[in-house]
Amino acid sequence: MILKLIRMVLGALLLTGNALFPARPRVRRSAQEKATLQPDLSRLKLYEFRACPFCLKVRRGLRRMDLDIERRDALRNERYAAELVQGGGELQVPCLRIEDAPGQVQWLYESAEILAYLEKRFSLSTRSA
Repeated sequence: MILKLIRMVLGALLLTGNALFPARPRVRRSAQEKATLQPDLSRLKLYEFRACPFCLKVRRGLRRMDLDIERRDALRNERYAAELVQGGGELQVPCLRIEDAPGQVQWLYESAEILAYLEKRFSLSTRSA
């Protein structure tokens, strides 16, 4: 009970801090570039808990990279929680669901690995001029 209260308070502090000091985009993508990336981004889903510090880290990274990926709150939505457990094998967040072109699905856990994957896949070096 006390741990749950501590997590709630810390989560609220993290969310407040993020609202007061949002991540600044490191990359500014044009509307044309966003439209070009949309088919790839639509095959990605981020399973998260709103107040999870590691999920917040990934959301801030997405903002820095100016990427719009569908986010699924697995704490507040039972369907998303069930999808995460069934597909990924455990109720752990953050988790990035990656659907490859031929329909293969990969589940990527750990915030650092998720950010490294996104950075590599959508890096500045792959941007069109």
